[in-house]
Amino acid sequence: MRHAVACDAQGTWPADQEVATATLPYAERFRRRIRLTDDAGLPFLLDLERAAVLADGAGLRLAEGGYIRVIAAAEEVIDIEVASARELARIAWHLGNRHVPLEIVGERSLRIAADPALAAMLAVLHVRTRPGWAPFMPEPGAYADAAHGHHAADAAGHD
Repeated sequence: MRHAVACDAQGTWPADQEVATATLPYAERFRRRIRLTDDAGLPFLLDLERAAVLADGAGLRLAEGGYIRVIAAAEEVIDIEVASARELARIAWHLGNRHVPLEIVGERSLRIAADPALAAMLAVLHVRTRPGWAPFMPEPGAYADAAHGHHAADAAGHD
């Protein structure tokens, strides 16, 4: 089985060494070690030193040589559109307070992964939302390169 040992950012790896692509939703793009399948159906082991967000266009460096290009899959999302910078700050605060990964997609628009509870909260806050399908590439956050952080799958409390 192929063995991906590093993740190089888009534009920093030799594109002519691409041997495969892997289209992955966000939930499968924040990983350290997992068995994945490329777009041709062939398995590979992702085995990074530490968990990392596999960004769209990144190259997974194979121990055997070559790279697998990461493609952010279209997934169910909620686009949030606001009328003012103040409203954007208010909504971003409510989402951030709940540790919700979000993507900034414009001057006055945000994107979150589809979630019925969050959709209901946004409705109560009288925010215009639009459900859809798109690649989801949330902001990495201030602690993206640190060992301390939060992830939706974490069950442990804050230290």
